[in-house]
Amino acid sequence: MANCTQCGRKLPAFSFQKICEWCVRHEAAKRGEEPEDAIQSVMPVPWAAGDSSSVIVTQAFFGINIAVFAAMALQGIAMDPNSQQLIHWGANYGPLTLGDQPWRLLTSTFVHIGLLHIFFNMWCLWDLGAMCESLYGHWTFAAVYLISGVAASLTSVWWRPVGVSAGASGAIFGIVGALIASHYLGEFSAPGFAVRSRLRSVVTFAGYALLFGAVSGRTDNAAHIGGLVTGLIFGALIARGAPERDALPRIVVVLCVGLVVLGAAAWLHRSRSYLIHAQRGDALVNENKPDEGAAELQLSIRQRPDYLPAHFGLAHAYFDKGQFSEAEAELNRVLQLQPSHAGARYELGMVYLHQRRIAEAKGEFTELLRTDKNDAYAHFGLGMALAAEENHQGALEEFKTAAQTQPDFSSAFYKIGLEETKLKQYDEAIADFRKQVENWGDDYATETALADAYQAKGMLGEA
Repeated sequence: MANCTQCGRKLPAFSFQKICEWCVRHEAAKRGEEPEDAIQSVMPVPWAAGDSSSVIVTQAFFGINIAVFAAMALQGIAMDPNSQQLIHWGANYGPLTLGDQPWRLLTSTFVHIGLLHIFFNMWCLWDLGAMCESLYGHWTFAAVYLISGVAASLTSVWWRPVGVSAGASGAIFGIVGALIASHYLGEFSAPGFAVRSRLRSVVTFAGYALLFGAVSGRTDNAAHIGGLVTGLIFGALIARGAPERDALPRIVVVLCVGLVVLGAAAWLHRSRSYLIHAQRGDALVNENKPDEGAAELQLSIRQRPDYLPAHFGLAHAYFDKGQFSEAEAELNRVLQLQPSHAGARYELGMVYLHQRRIAEAKGEFTELLRTDKNDAYAHFGLGMALAAEENHQGALEEFKTAAQTQPDFSSAFYKIGLEETKLKQYDEAIADFRKQVENWGDDYATETALADAYQAKGMLGEA
């Protein structure tokens, strides 16, 4: 639908006119072609930007983002933060966000991952935010930005439930969506070519950014799309139903969109609650509370039977409780879901060792080594199996390979020392027990084994 070239009002459909009826009659009245007592019809004023040039909300959001980045820089983590550091600073992480920390939906929009990330986002915010704020006004712009940011975070959690996400780009895409809908559907006092040019620029930006995100694979395009769609809805409703600032219809639009986003959050919490139970279960198992952890993990599996991390965590809980048959069943389920899961195969081998099923344990560890001959855990597990068969020389070689492949393997030197003691290589055993203590500190088992080696060598004073 075309716009009047003079005032920007929409022209009737299938009209070949260039100016609207109001402008035609207004021009005729100025030329004296209408009677002096003719009534000039009143038509709605085209939507125009406000008179005020103040963009204090844009500046405030810009300042908050910069302040958070500066605070991270003071801790030395701003340029290349890892996932745990991002979570500490308020990034979006499904198991926490959907648990008892929903505030991450908002705080994550003020956290950034490196200098280029914040530079590009702040450049876009400064430009597009000022444009949007001058069009909508302060409080409406703030609502569009914040609600779109929350919607973007929700979409990110929905798409990648256990991913970590951060950045203002979702909220910025909300601004982009609102500007697109407003420029397409709204009536402006600016010339039509100016409105169309601005619309093309914003659409081009959105298309390029989404395409770049899809190609790069490192961009959270789910958040971008969530923010964009929310912004489109905002812009369409405001342009068609609430173009006047500070009017009740504008408040109704903001409340309605906000309630829809709130409803989406409630639905997401309900549909993804299995993540919360799995995360709690893992935490409880790590705190040496396997009974409570198993209960949470079982609840997660009831809600999502094919959720692999819950099965793997439950296997750990059963292992800690000494319920090896149940642990075996869970690990086999993990391998059904993901046959290449090396961790599950290693744990299954250890379960077999505890059940004295040595041949089956060796089979699992050997299978791991067929996949990766440098798998330190597989060499360690095979060493355990050979030691159980009293093949001490073979076990010693496997433990040494594990230590060479992964020097920080926590108990490799302890196991090497044990096998050397059994082979009566006491000097080597003493040296390796000492390495274990140097690398990992004193513990009762290592100190006892070292004392036994000293005693076997006849060094009773050291023992």
